[in-house]
Amino acid sequence: MSEIQRPGALYQQVAAAIREAILSGEFEPDAPLPSEAQLIERYKVSRPTVRNAIAALRAEGLIDVRHGKGSFVRSSGLPAMTIERRISRTTGGRFTTHDGTEWEAVDEPTVYRSHTTNTTGRPLGLDEEEALFGCDRLLADPATGTRAMHRTLIPFATAEAIPGLADAPDASLEAIYALLAKAGHTLWWSETVRAHMPLPDERTALRLPDATPVLHTTRVTHGTDDRPLILEELRIGADRAELAYRITADKEPARRPRA
Repeated sequence: MSEIQRPGALYQQVAAAIREAILSGEFEPDAPLPSEAQLIERYKVSRPTVRNAIAALRAEGLIDVRHGKGSFVRSSGLPAMTIERRISRTTGGRFTTHDGTEWEAVDEPTVYRSHTTNTTGRPLGLDEEEALFGCDRLLADPATGTRAMHRTLIPFATAEAIPGLADAPDASLEAIYALLAKAGHTLWWSETVRAHMPLPDERTALRLPDATPVLHTTRVTHGTDDRPLILEELRIGADRAELAYRITADKEPARRPRA
């Protein structure tokens, strides 16, 4: 391509030209971009202009910068893993959330006491400032390098009503479900998924590239009378994973007779 000759800030012109090359397939997904020197020669601009153009494309999510290796076109392929969001129960009554992913703990789980906020209190049916136990885990999938942040929130009211739960808020989900069922609850689950741009701690912990949103799932365990019992949160980079669900048909709700 010849020297840039279009109106607008020079770095924006260079960014537009590189963007066109990416979208046209000239610069292929996962391939390195030409070096700074090559881009300077190609577009007849200064080094600061090239660097500002690359920074703009990073902010758009078109380019990753890999330390010590240079700038690469972000892959447009499928995510590294599929997470099946399911819960099963064996004939012996044991719960399992296993979906084939061999998650490993990056650090020891962090257990703490906290309180509900507007965000966490609403799905639990609680006001703000209600006491709860929290347990945070940072997990990694050794097969793909994908990281996930998992949080379990247990209201004091739930823990006090379930024998053994207050003493083990860091127990596995399967063990917590077993305690709830043993106490007489018939369990069912609801889940929502949203996306947001990462907070600094999320970006660091999940090792996210630039301009990568976080998939944030919120799962509520319901018990007798549909009462919310505990809240789970899973956060994972949207570039690394997709979520899969099994959907079954519920019975159609009965229609109310007209007055």
